[in-house]
Amino acid sequence: MAAVIMWTGLEARALRLACRKSVRDWAAQLGMSVRAVSNWEKLGAGTRPRPDTQAIFDTVLRQCTPEARTRFEALMARHTDAPVPPEFQAGPRTWEYESWAEDIERAVLAASRQDFVFAGGLLERWRSHWPAAELDDRGIYLLARSTTLVGDLRRDQGALLGPGSAATSYAQARLLYTRLDIPRRTAQLDLSLAVVTEMSGQLSAAASRYSDLAGDVRLSTRDRTRAALWVGTSLDKQGDHEQAIGIAESAIRVFADLGEVEDWATATQKLALAHRGAGNLGEAVRLIEVARTNTTGSAPMQDVRLTTAHGHILLSDRATVEEGYALLNRAEQLAGQYGMTHQRRSIQGIRSGFQRAPCLQ
Repeated sequence: MAAVIMWTGLEARALRLACRKSVRDWAAQLGMSVRAVSNWEKLGAGTRPRPDTQAIFDTVLRQCTPEARTRFEALMARHTDAPVPPEFQAGPRTWEYESWAEDIERAVLAASRQDFVFAGGLLERWRSHWPAAELDDRGIYLLARSTTLVGDLRRDQGALLGPGSAATSYAQARLLYTRLDIPRRTAQLDLSLAVVTEMSGQLSAAASRYSDLAGDVRLSTRDRTRAALWVGTSLDKQGDHEQAIGIAESAIRVFADLGEVEDWATATQKLALAHRGAGNLGEAVRLIEVARTNTTGSAPMQDVRLTTAHGHILLSDRATVEEGYALLNRAEQLAGQYGMTHQRRSIQGIRSGFQRAPCLQ
């Protein structure tokens, strides 16, 4: 094969992909930092590594297997007028799957910090790259995961129904998992769609769907318990506080047995709100403090939900009204900062409800 006259970030990335190496493994092989490799690839043809690095690339290319050299030529042909071999013409190249999977994990991390713009950009650039018809089963799986995560982002931003919404993304992902015949993933999408139904105010329909999913053998014990907990949440919103208390207490026991600390804390928060609804304010305050104490991490969404629940409880007692409003204001400010539209609407609804009605005590 012809030698590379001048290596740029473009050729450097093509060589890595041809060798089927992750950025981290590639950096280790070259004796470079991960940051240096990432910078080359980001700048592409706009950067030229130093002469000693150019020589390293020459050596690596000479030592490549014939298969890797063929992949390198095919990748470079995509940036020239040279014909691309038929085996490289449709769908993702095998070595591109790794980059897609890496971006999905990066998007998960960004989403946990409510960095919606960055996470969405990572996912959409892959989702829009190839038609589903050009993907094999591995590509369909990655597309389904990406589409599910887009649904999560839209849900957290409050885009629940209609075109470009969480419900649309979840339905699309469900079709993809059905095509792959992965029942557990399909059931998880059913659970996500039920959450959207509840968040959009269709409480009776959501409770019915949660009830079905709580006994669905396709789901794990954890997911079935989460479904049962959400049955209680829907019932609590409809005024059936005593039944909601029983369901939350049961969920807390299961999550404790499973060692699911975050789910346990969430169930404790739900139990606190159910006691607030039932008028047991002392127990509600105790439980929300337990939930706050046992919550790990500092994700903005988690902080907003706990602070909102705490403020909601404190508003119910005349002695703590001012503190309750202060907490709601803090939660609303944080929700606005991170673009959590649904959470902001919920907080405004709580505040408006208490302004129209007197405190419980």
